[in-house]
Amino acid sequence: MKKPVILTIFGTRPEAIKMAPLVQAIENSGDLVSKVCVTAQHRQMLDQVLDIFNITPDYDLNIMRGGQSLSGITTLVLEGVEKVLMQLKPDMVLVHGDTTTTFAAALAAFYCKVSVGHVEAGLRTYDKYFPFPEEMNRKLTGCIADIHFSPTETNFNNLVREGVSPEIIYITGNTAIDALKSTVSVSYEFENESLKRINFNNKRIITVTAHRRENLGQPLKNICLALKEIVQKYDDIEIIYPVHLNPQVQEPVKEILGELPGVHLIDPLQVLDMHNLLSKSYLVLTDSGGLQEEAPSLGKPVLVLRNETERPEAVEAGTVKVVGTDKNTVINETLKLLDDESEYRRMAHSVNPYGDGHASDRIVEAIRYWFGMTDKKPASFR
Repeated sequence: MKKPVILTIFGTRPEAIKMAPLVQAIENSGDLVSKVCVTAQHRQMLDQVLDIFNITPDYDLNIMRGGQSLSGITTLVLEGVEKVLMQLKPDMVLVHGDTTTTFAAALAAFYCKVSVGHVEAGLRTYDKYFPFPEEMNRKLTGCIADIHFSPTETNFNNLVREGVSPEIIYITGNTAIDALKSTVSVSYEFENESLKRINFNNKRIITVTAHRRENLGQPLKNICLALKEIVQKYDDIEIIYPVHLNPQVQEPVKEILGELPGVHLIDPLQVLDMHNLLSKSYLVLTDSGGLQEEAPSLGKPVLVLRNETERPEAVEAGTVKVVGTDKNTVINETLKLLDDESEYRRMAHSVNPYGDGHASDRIVEAIRYWFGMTDKKPASFR
C-alpha cells in the first residue's frame, strides 16, 4: 500500500507552535509521508518556531506584505496553495484553527478535491465578528473539512449541533499541550536580555498580551490604564508585556506604560522564552486564545481581556475568567487574585481541560484509521 502523503499547512506563529508536534508525530509514524507548506502570513515569528522545532518546509509561499489586507492574504494563499496541491497531489491536507491561512488553504484543497483535516475544530463564540475574522474562518473551514480533530467534548458537541456526523469527529485534546512538553524546562535560561534581569524569585510577575483587532483603540487604552494602576499599587508586582509589532498596539501601550517603573515593554518573544515566561509567571492577562490553553497547563490563572471566549471549558474548569476590557473590572478582578490567596489557589490548581500531551498521537491514529491502515478507532481524550 502506498504511504498516504499528508500536507500540513500553516502560516502564523500560533499555528506553527501547535502544528509542530503534529508534524513530528507524522514524520515519526513510519507509514505516513509528511510534507509541510508554510504561507508565512507571519514571517519572522513563524521562522523562529520552525527553527526551534527543526522543521524545514517543503514549500514556502512567503506571502507576507506590508499593510496586507484580509482579502489580499486570502487571494495569495488560495493561489499559492493551489499550485502546491497541483504539484504534490497529497492525500490529505491538514490545517489548524482559525487563521486566514487556514480557511484559504482549506478552500484551495476543496477546489482541488483533496481531503481536509481540521485540527482544533469546533471552537465557537457564535458571533461572527468576535473574534474577527477568526470565528468565520473556523466555521467556514468546518464546512469544508472531511475530518475534524476537536480538542474537547464541548467542541465535538458544537459540530454535532451544526450537522457534522459524529463519525468524522475525533476528540483529541489540544496539540498546544503537546508542545509544552518540549519547550518548558526548570533550568531554562532566557535569551531575551530584559527577562534575564527579572527577579522571578522575589517578584510576582504578571505576563500580559493584548493585541487583537477588536481591542484596538479604546479597549486597549483601558487595559493599559488598568495595568498602570495595578503596578503602582504593589511593590512586589512587575508586569512583562511583549508588545505586538502593530503600530496600533505599540503607540497606546508605550504612551501609557512606557518608562513606568515595574513595567517591562519588550519585543514579541520567541516560543521558548514565552513558554518559560508563562511557567515563571504568577498570573496571566491576555486576549490570546492559545494562552488560555497553555498557561493553565502550567498552573497559572488566566484573566481573559475579551468579552467572550471560544474556550468555555477553561472557564467551567475554573482556570480562566473572562473579564473584558473595562478598566475598573480588569483592576478589580486582578486585585482579587493578588490579594486573596484562596481565590488564587482555586484557579491555579484547577484541572486543565485541554489535554494530556498526546493529542498529536491521537490525530495520527485517526488519520491512519481514516485511510484504512488500522481497524482500531482511536479512543477519545476525556
